[in-house]
Amino acid sequence: MRRVAVLFGGRSGEHEVSLRSAAAIIEGLSSLGKFEVMPVMINKEGGWFYRGARVTVLPDPSRRGLYILDGEETGRILPVDLVFPVLHGPFGEDGTVQGLLELAGIPYVGAGVAGSAVGMDKILMKAALRQEGIPVGEYLWFTGFQWRGQAKKLAARVERELGYPCFVKPANLGSSVGVSKVYTAADLSAAVEAALRYDRKVLAEKFLPGRELEVSVLGNEDPDASVVGEVIPCNDFYDYEAKYLDDRSKLIIPAILAPELAERVRKLAVSTFKALDCAGMGRVDFFADEAKGHVYVNEINTIPGFTSISMYPKMWEASGLPFSQLLDRLVELALERYAERNLLETSYSPG
Repeated sequence: MRRVAVLFGGRSGEHEVSLRSAAAIIEGLSSLGKFEVMPVMINKEGGWFYRGARVTVLPDPSRRGLYILDGEETGRILPVDLVFPVLHGPFGEDGTVQGLLELAGIPYVGAGVAGSAVGMDKILMKAALRQEGIPVGEYLWFTGFQWRGQAKKLAARVERELGYPCFVKPANLGSSVGVSKVYTAADLSAAVEAALRYDRKVLAEKFLPGRELEVSVLGNEDPDASVVGEVIPCNDFYDYEAKYLDDRSKLIIPAILAPELAERVRKLAVSTFKALDCAGMGRVDFFADEAKGHVYVNEINTIPGFTSISMYPKMWEASGLPFSQLLDRLVELALERYAERNLLETSYSPG
């Protein structure tokens, strides 16, 4: 029986969402009867805990597992066959944990270091997608340092290049934490300050009218796309409250779309996944203006939500892949990718 450590919580504004996602994943993996599930909670200060004991992962492939740091079993190593990160946002979805697991030689579910880092940073993500010819909306970005020294100049750029309304958000976060829809120039400063609470980089995006569509992607080198889902938020936009606190938002799966549009969105989802060198799982979000025939990629989530209302598992269920089988497949994909990576040479022999 394989030991799967589920990492959840974390040092991010999405800590609470992670707890809900992890609860569903732990239950789903346990129900398969083929895994020993080890829940590992990371608190908001960054401490790792398993069954009340502080643990860590040593960056040493010869000691692969959880190293107990305190208590009667200090120094003991609990072997781990695979890690399932359920860490939304910074210090978990951004390549940091993935890098630690690479050093430790432990297989893990989801994108690698590069795919996670670029997928998390919305600014780098949009630049990479543009380079590949994948449509994204107009945007500009700046740091907190630049804003403090050039606020008037940057505000003028936002008004001139993006117009109002526009969206202002932290570059590295999800679940709409720190996101504001800005209607007038007078509201811009407060929105920027709200974003800077969570990140040193701020992204300002042009408002894109249209339907909010989502597609789940599953696979490694040859990924598959789920049916298309549509989100109809109960609020002005799909903010944190509309996602997690208010049950009036509507999730339509599958979305009622012309077949041509649905296929176009699904292909773009796979192209986005590949362009960012993702693996395992990803949910790609879109804005689609049917009247003008425009489809734009908004973002990718390399560790999408797995709560009871999350679109990623719901869209796969509607595509014929039940929740428990989805989790089983994600474990298989992680092990496949790990095995392939282990075929690479780590020393150089001329000739």
